[in-house]
Amino acid sequence: MPHSIDPPDACQWLIQSLLLPAPAPLTLNWLFNEDSLTRRLTWLSNDGFSVTPLFEGWQPLRDDECAALGLPPATIGWVREVYLRGHGQPWVFARSVAARSALQGDGLHMDELGSRSLGELLFCDQAFTRQAIEVCHYPQQWLPVADQVDGLWARRSRFDRGPLSVLVAEIFLPSFWHALHAHPENC
Repeated sequence: MPHSIDPPDACQWLIQSLLLPAPAPLTLNWLFNEDSLTRRLTWLSNDGFSVTPLFEGWQPLRDDECAALGLPPATIGWVREVYLRGHGQPWVFARSVAARSALQGDGLHMDELGSRSLGELLFCDQAFTRQAIEVCHYPQQWLPVADQVDGLWARRSRFDRGPLSVLVAEIFLPSFWHALHAHPENC
């Protein structure tokens, strides 16, 4: 089941300069690093990285997603929700969305990614430009049932290529932070 409800306590996405109080430096490093998260997780997991699709399909986008993409509320878009895993454990829940109108005829086949990383595709295509990273504490109602915990850090950014914009949100699960702190040399 996709996670498309807009709870009344939806998060307020903030850029780094507006984030007060600031989290610990290690947390900031992972939230605002502009390198490919796929590559960083592959490195952290010593090549034990994988992607597990949870949901892919057309649905109305959330209000915060429509606003970030400059779309009218309830615009229909492609939604892709996956786990980014390290050694089989879900480390990050990722939700990527794009408007149907922008995807049609663009050549980006989000529906054919399967267990491949969308992030790697976005970083390999030099035509995409990444907008500012925003962060928030992700509403637990937007998470898969097994991961519904308050206060999880999330980040998102928009990747633009011509008229196509893809909004990618990445939510760091407790298992990620445990793995990171268990291997401080990887920080």
